[in-house]
Amino acid sequence: MTFSDTPTPGSGRPAAQGRTPLSRHRLLTALGLTILAIVAWALYAPGLGGGFVFDDYPNIVDNPLVQPSHASLPELTAAALSSPSSELKRPLASLSFAANFLTTGLDPAAMKATNIVLHILNGWLIFFFCRTLLRKVYPEDSAGFRRVFALGVALAWLVAPINFTAVLYIVQRMESLANLFVLIGLIGYVHLRARPMFRTRDALYCGLWLILLTGLGLLAKETAVLLPLYALCIEAVVFRFGPPHSHVRKAMATIYGVILAAPFIAGMAWIAPSLFASSTWATRDFTLATRLMSEPRIILDYVAWTIAPTSTGLSFYHDDFVASTSLLTPWTTLASMTGLLAMLVIAWFMRRRMPLLSLGLILFLAAQSLTGTVLPLELVYEHRNYFASMGIMLAVADACRYFAGMAPSSRGRAFCTAPALALITWSMILTFTTASAWGTPLSLAEELGRRGPHSHRAQYELGRAYIIASRYDRNSPYILKSVPPLEAAAAMPGASVLAEQALIFVHARAGLPVRETWWTSMRKKLRARPATVQDESSLGALSQCLDQSGCHFEAEELHKAFDAAMDQPNPSARLCSLYADFALSTLEDNALALRLSGMAVTKAPSEPVYRVKLAQRALAARDEILARQQIAALRAMNFAGRLDGTISSLEGALTRSSAADAR
Repeated sequence: MTFSDTPTPGSGRPAAQGRTPLSRHRLLTALGLTILAIVAWALYAPGLGGGFVFDDYPNIVDNPLVQPSHASLPELTAAALSSPSSELKRPLASLSFAANFLTTGLDPAAMKATNIVLHILNGWLIFFFCRTLLRKVYPEDSAGFRRVFALGVALAWLVAPINFTAVLYIVQRMESLANLFVLIGLIGYVHLRARPMFRTRDALYCGLWLILLTGLGLLAKETAVLLPLYALCIEAVVFRFGPPHSHVRKAMATIYGVILAAPFIAGMAWIAPSLFASSTWATRDFTLATRLMSEPRIILDYVAWTIAPTSTGLSFYHDDFVASTSLLTPWTTLASMTGLLAMLVIAWFMRRRMPLLSLGLILFLAAQSLTGTVLPLELVYEHRNYFASMGIMLAVADACRYFAGMAPSSRGRAFCTAPALALITWSMILTFTTASAWGTPLSLAEELGRRGPHSHRAQYELGRAYIIASRYDRNSPYILKSVPPLEAAAAMPGASVLAEQALIFVHARAGLPVRETWWTSMRKKLRARPATVQDESSLGALSQCLDQSGCHFEAEELHKAFDAAMDQPNPSARLCSLYADFALSTLEDNALALRLSGMAVTKAPSEPVYRVKLAQRALAARDEILARQQIAALRAMNFAGRLDGTISSLEGALTRSSAADAR
């Protein structure tokens, strides 16, 4: 039985006998969406018991600003502007973490549950997006078929293992929240664009709508900037800019020139100089050229992981990926470039026969244009496919529709769709088993260690999980178990000093001997290349442990490590600040602490925390002029009163210092 969007006149069915086709259609849609939600929750729920991982720590756990004590405007403003992951601060995402904290504290289960709900909402939006597209490209299909098609795409996307880290990896709420606005933007765009009497003013509405939703999405993550590009893909494949030489075509060309072409040119002009600067790539183990050669291989891996995922492929940590050094090293480099070109050719030639296949492939490639091209980001991350994977699902579903329609019998149609159903089933099994492994920190670390035997991050996290399980008891067998994976991680090419830090940390806290080789390895790495964020965090953690008398090792060893990191040409503001903290608390060298704090402010003048520390150290050194300068600068950046308490405290200290000098 099929259902139309409106009751069929003359059908002979009495109105009193049951619901109308329209109301039954809505009921079945609601039932389908409910089933999607139940399935998604059931698959991801086993992972709620696990803890925080990797970048969750700098963004949430170790970020006190997203842990407000009250829902006051100053505290929420500070939370919104606290993200260390981006210059744009991603305020909506940070506020959502703060809202979680105000509700349930620093509870990873509650934060993961919020992520699952967001994922379900995105799955529903994908359903409505697909159904809206189907009404335009296949108007002859029944409402019932459109519903089944859209539910199938949404289900495949919801359960896809490649989207797993955008759900249970808490910090990647930034990605799922940004895509919430992207999908709303695309649904609204298609509705506006599909108006029967589309006029020039409607083109203006489309442009304004895209600007609004892009702006909202950017408050969660920068990937939302691709919304106008996705809309352009839909325009090109589905609407084709309207009739040739029409006012609509000219209006749409103007709109995209303003909201897409002009910002792209301005953005490239802004970032181009830095792309060719050697300092941009100094902390990476690849260059611009090797990145551009490597990404085609990675993008085709994403396709494979989306359609036919494996646990070894989806290993969460991909720092063991070996970048391409030439078109034939490895040989898959040139082959992958050819494969991407073939995808574009297929999309072009199938745009009339299978428009959703064409659109899906183009959307997938468009989604890679930001993170898979010239920006100096890490090479591989699965969550970058949160939107892109929908394009692959759409393309596969359209291919199934096409070949099933060509089949002469119901058995033939079942044969065409059976592989897709089998892959969805396999994806559900893999997502569920992965979520189960994420259920406890130790089982997660052991699973990721198994999946990434050559990943220094995976081996470090395994060793770290054993350390936590040991509770720093020198007699715990977990301390002994932590040493092999940590030493293996430390020896891997490109590894940070996290593993050495963990070995020193656990042995120093447990009262066990700290090997000199660990310090030597740490200093050697810090002298070889600029310190990474992980390196800085490692030095800061050791400094804090020493200051709090939790660790017992020679302070001079850490002093040498800081000096090794500072020997690089352009040490970061964060490194300067951490070294200043160490100089003050452990070395008791006030002059060094003051000088390093000044360097931190010079390197990051818009970061208030560095100015606060400089003001405090200036007051301790009786340098009231410097302290007043920092307080004045803090007043200038006191947006929405977020620094009121800090400024008041500094002014009180300044008043007391002046009074003491007067006496």
